[in-house]
Amino acid sequence: MDFNQLFTPISPEEMNDNVFTLVGKELFALTAGKKEHYNSMIGSGGGLGLLFRKPVTWCVVRTDRYTLELIRKEHRYTLAYFPETHREQMLFLGSKSGKDSEKMKEVKLAPILTPSGNISFREARLIMECTLTQLTTPSPDDFYTQEARDYLKEVYTAANHYRQYLFGEITDIWIKK
Repeated sequence: MDFNQLFTPISPEEMNDNVFTLVGKELFALTAGKKEHYNSMIGSGGGLGLLFRKPVTWCVVRTDRYTLELIRKEHRYTLAYFPETHREQMLFLGSKSGKDSEKMKEVKLAPILTPSGNISFREARLIMECTLTQLTTPSPDDFYTQEARDYLKEVYTAANHYRQYLFGEITDIWIKK
């Protein structure tokens, strides 16, 4: 089955998901690259909204993630949300780096090309295709609550622990038929 047989396009306004459940409780696969070579990482947290009058998604990504390297190169990526039955495979995506392993061949998810040629997965229930808008590296001095400052002090123990905020314009959304 091809992409259009599995998925139906919807507009951002047609999404029925609760944004706090979608980005706060569900895991998603952030995927970038080309058919010949791509990588996915597990994501959690972030948000959806409007930026420059466009629908966007944003998430926080460690600066040493290989998927982020591919996003910087391609400027395109997908976010794929899965039914709970695929949680084990989602956790697998977060268990090792695709730079140092063949994890995309090992994961039990079937890659599929979106109509514009980006990679996602047949098993996804919701796919968002995005164009990179901005990567921002926040400084610990940019945060004003003590809770945020304490968190950053705790997690920024090495340079590779730093995070970037990844903003992407949502260009397409599909739901499973």
